[in-house]
Amino acid sequence: MKNLFLGVDTSNYTTSLSLVSEGKVISSVRRLLPVKEGEKGLRQSDAVFLHTKALPELSCELFSSVSMEEYKLSAVGVSSKPRDAEGSYMPCFLAGYSYASAVAHSHNIPMHAFSHQSGHIAAAIYSSGKEFSFFDGLPFIAFHVSGGTTEALYTAFNGETYLCKIIGGTNDASCGQIIDRAGVEMGLSFPCGKELDVLSENSAKQLPVTVSAKEGYFSMSGLQNKVQKFLADGEKHEDIAMFLFNSIASALGKSSEHLRKVYGNLPIIYAGGVMSNSVIRGELSKLENVHFASPELSSDNACGTAILAYRKHMKGR
Repeated sequence: MKNLFLGVDTSNYTTSLSLVSEGKVISSVRRLLPVKEGEKGLRQSDAVFLHTKALPELSCELFSSVSMEEYKLSAVGVSSKPRDAEGSYMPCFLAGYSYASAVAHSHNIPMHAFSHQSGHIAAAIYSSGKEFSFFDGLPFIAFHVSGGTTEALYTAFNGETYLCKIIGGTNDASCGQIIDRAGVEMGLSFPCGKELDVLSENSAKQLPVTVSAKEGYFSMSGLQNKVQKFLADGEKHEDIAMFLFNSIASALGKSSEHLRKVYGNLPIIYAGGVMSNSVIRGELSKLENVHFASPELSSDNACGTAILAYRKHMKGR
């Protein structure tokens, strides 16, 4: 029988489960948590309840998609905290941790806890097609760009997870927060990234892009003020969406170029939900030696935690 590894991730907005065998994702399911119209997020207590409700249904869907006669569940990987840093904590991850613990104890198998950020990086590397290059222990730069985080990380795999040191990113609001705030201002449904991406495809006017960036760090809060001004001035939503994505791409590009001057021409991997945006990916792809998660695995998923559980199992053997 083939070894099977379960991945669990319960981020602030997505419940995710995944199965990995022989280093490959064989099944993955996820569910966006519902956010009331006009609101810009969820309270943690609501997120925990919604994850708890979704996990049994998604578990049934996941395991019914594979023939368990061919596999033996060998370990569970779970996102237990946002980042690998002291004090990093969000209640929403408790739902996934409880589910993963129950599965592990009922099957008498190990449970391995990782950070949500490490899961994102692992999923991005897996789906980029450059997996072996980033699992060899050599340093690289990883950008984690999402609704809750926009960080540039000096990163290396230590055989079990990713050791990360913050070396750049936003010094105020995250890119994902600015995107969602702009979308809600335009009357879009939260989260707003996909709808804004579609809007930007019909942009016919280039609004001026200006981004404050210094030594790998940049500011995002000014974009929200500009979006509000453009809306008050009657600019089209399509053009505002394009302005927003061009501005974020410019900020990430400036940060990437500066960090390479400081740390050398290291490979860069871009992960996180914001990196599924076509405009941002298109601009950053003009840089050399850069890699992206697939659009599907840019957003929150449990594939990375399952891959890390597989890697840890292989190291143990």
